[in-house]
Amino acid sequence: MNEAHQAGFLLKDGVLLLGMAIVFVLLFRRLGLGATLGYLVAGALIGPHGFGLIGDAEAKLGIAELGIVLLLFLVGLELHPNRLWRLRRDIFGLGLVQVALCGAAISAVIFLTTGFSWAAALALGLPLALSSTAQVLPMLQSAGRLNTPSGERAFSVLLFQDLSLVPLITITAALSRTPPAPGTPPGWLLGLYTVGAIIGLVLMGRFIMNPLFKIIGRLGERELFVAAGLFAVVAAAALMEALHLSAALGAFIAGVMLADSPYRHELEADVEPFRTILLGLFFIAVGMLLDLHVIAERPLFVIAMALAVVVTKAVVMFGIARVFGVAWRSALSFALLLSQGGEFAFVLFAQAQNALLIAPEAASLFSAIVTLSMVTTPILMMVAQRFLNPGVKAEEDRPGPDGSETGDAIVVGYGRFGQTVAQMLMASGAPVTLIDNKASQIDISGSFGVKVMYGDGTRVDLLRLAGAQDARAIIFCIDGAGLGKKQLQPILNAFPKAAILVRTFDRRHMMELARLDVTGMVRELFESAVLLGREALEAVGVSDRNIDTVEAEYRRRDGSRLEAQMASGDIAALREQMFTRERPLDLSKRDEGDDDGEPKREG
Repeated sequence: MNEAHQAGFLLKDGVLLLGMAIVFVLLFRRLGLGATLGYLVAGALIGPHGFGLIGDAEAKLGIAELGIVLLLFLVGLELHPNRLWRLRRDIFGLGLVQVALCGAAISAVIFLTTGFSWAAALALGLPLALSSTAQVLPMLQSAGRLNTPSGERAFSVLLFQDLSLVPLITITAALSRTPPAPGTPPGWLLGLYTVGAIIGLVLMGRFIMNPLFKIIGRLGERELFVAAGLFAVVAAAALMEALHLSAALGAFIAGVMLADSPYRHELEADVEPFRTILLGLFFIAVGMLLDLHVIAERPLFVIAMALAVVVTKAVVMFGIARVFGVAWRSALSFALLLSQGGEFAFVLFAQAQNALLIAPEAASLFSAIVTLSMVTTPILMMVAQRFLNPGVKAEEDRPGPDGSETGDAIVVGYGRFGQTVAQMLMASGAPVTLIDNKASQIDISGSFGVKVMYGDGTRVDLLRLAGAQDARAIIFCIDGAGLGKKQLQPILNAFPKAAILVRTFDRRHMMELARLDVTGMVRELFESAVLLGREALEAVGVSDRNIDTVEAEYRRRDGSRLEAQMASGDIAALREQMFTRERPLDLSKRDEGDDDGEPKREG
């Protein structure tokens, strides 16, 4: 009976959590305030400090932190080690300077404006230098900005902040007024653990996980693949947790070690639903921890300190970004995006409380300040988008697919080729979603009343946000030969129900894609070249009937050559069927009335 009673409570909590999340996320989305704020408000209302509908927020937060772990894993999947090396200046340069200067500045503000000692101010100020990975990365992903220069810059700083968790814990331990707990390793040993764990995870990915995924892929068991993907994430996080390190960092390393795996896109598709649910639960749990009574007792202090944290971080980060050569608009956007406190502050506040550096009331008070600062981010980003970019916007500020609009067809690339395809689809009344990654093209289209989403339409996650899983056709109208097998195969695997149509650059491009299960391919200049060839034939005096004959024979031979080339991979296949000056088509049979050699003209 006790177990049944407990199960009933779990079901009731689940209904309340999901129900309130749906209501408030829909409401806040409708108001343009973002899903994160909706989750936080829902948690605050149903939590023990609100209406008290659900308790034990700490336990729910512990489970929901898996959402951050999965988020970092998915981000790691997007970062090939080569790309990570390319970002080293932003990670270890911009990231280090940001944590050090913001931590010092906020500590100084706390020390000068409150009665805290310098040790307590440092224990509170350094955690407040960290920003919310769980809030910022989903915002960048949903807007299609994660792979833009500003998105990579923000991610680099967030990654260093996660790495800095170990030294910050070490600083708190050094300032501690209590003896270290038995079995707690010293800071220098934690550093060695970090290096060793990273090397171990990389080796595990190369020699264990990749072969394992290969075996599972051959079996074709999707459920087993999902289980193996979650095992890779949880095992890496558990290893780091056992070493007193960041579980999220372990998941990130696991993602990076699988970034060059052929199963990367399948893993991404399998893990994404778990990440979405758990991350939403995380923000609800954070909202439940928000002590409304503490805010009610000292509302001016909480609001003033939250604003002080946001303003101090924004000012310092704006200055740092400018020193690193970032344009002022992008620097201000970057500063506002990372101006809030982060979820790791809760962990560090608990460490400081256990070290007797701060009282439990102070930990609760500053947890409320962190949560309130997180509430400001969606509002600040809306203000930034409206006032920082009144004219031409930067590419990364274009809205990307957010899952709110879907269509029967998705056209990727809205240039001169894609416009024709899209116009014909829209003429039939078919709902069409348009995606392009050129800012100028999006602005021009907008002036004609055409809504084009910003983003890289070759990415599976962005196509999924655009509704590709329900689309009947995905048409790639991208210029050039950049769309290859490496980009198309994951899309074919992820969206088997959609017809995939491709604009190809030339016959070599078609040969490259020949073995893929695409529905159709068209060379971008073939038809227009044939039309111009017909006009050239007319201009040199060939009769209409012979023009038709030449066109039909050319199409037949070109098609035969192309089939042979794609089958053999040899560009020289059936080259003897090409027309040359020495091998023209026999047009000895002339139309009646054409003996004078003059071309027939209408009218």
